[in-house]
Amino acid sequence: MKTFFIDDETPWEVVGDGVKRKVMTWSDELMMVCVHFAKGAVGTAHRHEIHDQIAYVAAGSFEVEIEGEKRLLKAGDAYRAVKHQMHGVVALEDNSVLIDTFTPKRADFLS
Repeated sequence: MKTFFIDDETPWEVVGDGVKRKVMTWSDELMMVCVHFAKGAVGTAHRHEIHDQIAYVAAGSFEVEIEGEKRLLKAGDAYRAVKHQMHGVVALEDNSVLIDTFTPKRADFLS
């Protein structure tokens, strides 16, 4: 677990075409992750078996789809996808950023 997240000391992890992330900090029950998207990059639709997720749009804009409902979200907006809900995003601008929070922590992001 990290008490402090220092952006300049944390390298990006490339996770897909135009998508990279930094795990910011976590406890057993909560995790925060910064996810950076190039324009047109896709967070492929998926669902979580045990994790609830809340994401804050820190920069740029996204088309977000949750359980078949699509919305356009811009900086300052947020969404929630609870366990078992199908959800995904498409970045509409270069340098779009989500701050994802998960409960419980995503152990798979730490391995």
